[in-house]
Amino acid sequence: MLTTDRRYDIDWLRVIAIGLLMIYHIGFVFLPWGVFIGFIQNDEAMEFLWKPMSMLNVWRIPLLFFVSGMGVCFAIRKRSWKELILERSRRILLPFIFGIFCIVPLHFFLWQKYYNQDIAYSIQVSHLWFLANIFIYVLVLSPLFFFLKKYENGKMHRGLKKLFGSPWGLLLIVAAFVAEAILVKPETYETYSMTMHGFLLGLLAFLFGFMGVYTGVAFWQTVMKWRWVLLLLAGALFVLRLLAFDLLAPNYLKAIESNMWIFSAFGFGYRYLNRPGLTLAYLSQAAYPIYILHMFFLYLGSYLIVPLGIPTLLKLALVTAFTLAFCFAFYELIIRRVRFLRPLFGVKSL
Repeated sequence: MLTTDRRYDIDWLRVIAIGLLMIYHIGFVFLPWGVFIGFIQNDEAMEFLWKPMSMLNVWRIPLLFFVSGMGVCFAIRKRSWKELILERSRRILLPFIFGIFCIVPLHFFLWQKYYNQDIAYSIQVSHLWFLANIFIYVLVLSPLFFFLKKYENGKMHRGLKKLFGSPWGLLLIVAAFVAEAILVKPETYETYSMTMHGFLLGLLAFLFGFMGVYTGVAFWQTVMKWRWVLLLLAGALFVLRLLAFDLLAPNYLKAIESNMWIFSAFGFGYRYLNRPGLTLAYLSQAAYPIYILHMFFLYLGSYLIVPLGIPTLLKLALVTAFTLAFCFAFYELIIRRVRFLRPLFGVKSL
């Protein structure tokens, strides 16, 4: 049966994943190829950052897709198909459209100005590609989701619950991602944005995230039971990727590693994070608008701080502090308090 209980661990994982995404993007300012992927780049590189960033890169985006699918499973418990599409249009499609027209052009303007390019208004998807994918997944998978909801007390649900409540269910999920990596053959596994690989990988994660909630506590008890084994496997696969392949492991190994990190995160989250709190309540609401905003403040901080004649490590600390401080300040002082801005950043109306 579809649960009606609030899952605070899923809320925490969403907040943590968005936080990791912000830190990951900040790292590109201090890598030697940052400018080639559109970031303002510091002259002195900190190449050691790439190893921990590479560890994160195989699972940070898939985790967000898993969590997004879980959110839809909670959402449909009290909504019809039309109500779900309307609600997701307000929460995802509206901020996406607003963002690509009004937010993304701002940080591209800063990049153009910093590198003495011709200043031009540029409509690009940028980091908001994730929202477009999520909205498409909702449209594509809603018929299946509402079919499963209709028969949530039937044999199919019992069969899925039994499957995903065992290690065989975890193996099935891993096999699906491995098959995608082998069949699609992405040039780089971690290239998720605006690629067929990224779209299909996200679709699988979204679907299996839904299943993780739909099938009840059995899935969560399984990942909690095996959490240490999953974490050790994830760590071992990363060490193998680092030492044996210089981080360029075959895509199928990256797919396996990605799922081990994600399953272990679910297991530890379910064990230790499934409790409410004022901090979580605040961060859970702030995470989405901050995700939409963070690239602008990252670029603004980089524009102001990177040219300074100070140690690179201090620049990293200042850019990080600037980005976080201004994101939270803008959310707290403006988005939360200006009624018409709230829906444009995915925040519920007062």
